[in-house]
Amino acid sequence: MTTKQIEVSILGQPYRLACSAETEDALREAVARVDAEMGKVRTASNVRGTDRIAVMAALSLASELLKLQNSVRHGEAFPAEEIRHTVHQMNEQLGAVIAQYEAQ
Repeated sequence: MTTKQIEVSILGQPYRLACSAETEDALREAVARVDAEMGKVRTASNVRGTDRIAVMAALSLASELLKLQNSVRHGEAFPAEEIRHTVHQMNEQLGAVIAQYEAQ
């Protein structure tokens, strides 16, 4: 896995980040999400100072993550990988039943 440097901007501030080619798209998406959240905090509140804006944005994103985790825990939402795994298991079970039926 080769590491590369990418240039990004958050609230107008440039940052150089290291990532692999495989994770670049996800990192750029995360940067865009953080930039958007920090922009929202700056626009919607009287919070000043990039560090304070960053903390408020981090709290907002953490709250969003916790809500999602709770909904997954309570069966209200399912992670895509869990769905794929369940569908794969169901297909295997169906295949076994069909093979048994055809063997009769």
